Amino acid sequence: MPQTIIDLLNRGIDANNADRFRKANLISLPSKTNLVVAGDIHGHVRNFERIVAFADLSNNPDRHVILQEIIHGGIKDSYGNCSSYKLLFKAVQHKVQFPDRVHFLLANHDTAFINNSKVMKEGREMNSSMRQAIEREFELASDSILLAIRQFLFSQPLAVRCENRIWLSHSLPADRFLELFEVGIFNRKLKINDIVRPGSAYLLTWGRRHSQRLLNKMADLLDVDNFILGHQAQKNGWSQPKENLIIIASDHNHGCILHIDLSKSYTIEQLTEAVIPLASIL
Repeated sequence: MPQTIIDLLNRGIDANNADRFRKANLISLPSKTNLVVAGDIHGHVRNFERIVAFADLSNNPDRHVILQEIIHGGIKDSYGNCSSYKLLFKAVQHKVQFPDRVHFLLANHDTAFINNSKVMKEGREMNSSMRQAIEREFELASDSILLAIRQFLFSQPLAVRCENRIWLSHSLPADRFLELFEVGIFNRKLKINDIVRPGSAYLLTWGRRHSQRLLNKMADLLDVDNFILGHQAQKNGWSQPKENLIIIASDHNHGCILHIDLSKSYTIEQLTEAVIPLASIL
């Protein structure tokens, strides 16, 4: 059983790296595509199942799916510890099944797990909680499982650029760190120092409460019009806090996804109309 999981994660790493739409740390999606965008999932099994059912990749060959922040949250084991790694394994299986149409985005909880740094959610330190659950389940093989998970998370791309000038990443650098952020990180190989503060992948995944000035600056730097991000909690599953930004969350009962046609140009208002409540998906 442990070796089966390690082999799965290694196949997921290979699929991430060999994704035909990926160059360095950026996925570039063509216009002949429709896209299902999930926000943070945080171990919400039922919402993941709804995302997979809605996307129905087997019957929609031009459809792609964006997944992010699978770990930390959801169902607990019998000791009260985080078992979201089990959902990560399911998500990796989905990537392996559709290697060029399921795309992950590196997120801040991923960087925290790779670095084994403390990260709080709902009053609980999630890395120690998840690590204890893994150690209890896999016993002597737990170190190998933990390493394989870290290696998979590190293999994820940072962002997705769409031909219709939409940009997707877990977040963007906070205003005060913009000058430290290296835009060229999307075009080179990721290094471990990049995901440690103040590395650029760390800044990309941890930023919150972006000003319109920052969003306009990033739009110019990245040559895009609109941003779809996760990372920031959304009580209603989504929000449009700025004139070119939508934030989406998929980790609770009011969670949402977006479904967009990349052959079309979108105003921000039209993007808000593409929001779909996950509870509406049976």
